[in-house]
Amino acid sequence: MMTEKTASQYDDPRRPLVRAMKMGSLALVAVTMLSVLLWWLIRDLPGVWGVLLGAAIGGGFVLLTVLSTLLTSNTSPEMTGVVVLGGWLVKIVVLIIVLWALRDLTFYDPIALVVTTIAALVIVLGAEVWAIMTTKVTTIN
Repeated sequence: MMTEKTASQYDDPRRPLVRAMKMGSLALVAVTMLSVLLWWLIRDLPGVWGVLLGAAIGGGFVLLTVLSTLLTSNTSPEMTGVVVLGGWLVKIVVLIIVLWALRDLTFYDPIALVVTTIAALVIVLGAEVWAIMTTKVTTIN
């Protein structure tokens, strides 16, 4: 007697990306909170502004890539590639404009910005990779 197959949460191919987005976001919140505390003690309010800008730049850069992949996951691989690569181009242009606009401003600490940007990039990317690698999915339907 045949039984009807029931859908499992592990059958969703988007599951690793959803988990990566969740873990990356949590990692960004954690690194931002720790950096705010550290840079508040070291450089006061300019340090906090540097952290907030750095977290937005570093964490936003990586999380937007996962978001664009997730949003195009039901399209063709070519469309996903175009959106991801086009997104990278747009993010680079926006980054250049933002850094150009910030270059002469003094309300933020530039060292806090650079350190937090690098920390956010590395930690958020690491959290996303870990989330994807440890997500259980069905490999054979």
